[in-house]
Amino acid sequence: MSDIIFALVAILLFGYLLGAIPFGFILTQLFRGVDVTSQGSGRTGATNVLRAAGWKAAVAVVLLDAAKAASAVYLSKIIIGASDQLVAEGIYLFRGAQILAAMAAVVGHNWSIFLDFKGGRGVVAFLGGLFALSPAAALFGGEMLLLVAGLTRYVSLGSLVGTVAAWALLVPLVLFSRHPAEYLLYALAGALLILFQHRDNVSRLLAGTERKMGKTRG
Repeated sequence: MSDIIFALVAILLFGYLLGAIPFGFILTQLFRGVDVTSQGSGRTGATNVLRAAGWKAAVAVVLLDAAKAASAVYLSKIIIGASDQLVAEGIYLFRGAQILAAMAAVVGHNWSIFLDFKGGRGVVAFLGGLFALSPAAALFGGEMLLLVAGLTRYVSLGSLVGTVAAWALLVPLVLFSRHPAEYLLYALAGALLILFQHRDNVSRLLAGTERKMGKTRG
């Protein structure tokens, strides 16, 4: 039992620290020499980086934020797989560890210890963690995000639709394609967390005051 507790604590810790790496802050400093947390929404995600430092920095942030969450999941597999005792505990522990790692990375991204617990909204980190679990669901969610954001020019709306779409695709994948049901828990928890992080955007969308992509303030 002590090995299991130690492994799960390690997975949570490493997952959080990986997620907490503030690539948006770092790359905005490198590209433009500005603090992204003092720009626009104050978030470190790709949308605010796009406004503060341009598309090249934003693309790099998307890739790195997705990679850090996926890396947390792969690291959890290594930690669990390193112990014969943990492997013997069964596949449910293995899957649970992956979900914990992915969620820890999203939490770390949103509330980074390296930025006084500031961060992003968690969309790309969520999809990156999901990619390590179910590439099809993550890619579908990403495609829906881009489609809705492109058609409406509301990145926030695209993010919410993409997150829900990823969860929705997991339902038939679990029912008919032998995807683990535990992945639905991660997708649901991630969707709820992302909705919480977008609560100000939702209020502005309902009020018709949300800023469109490419539109300046004022």
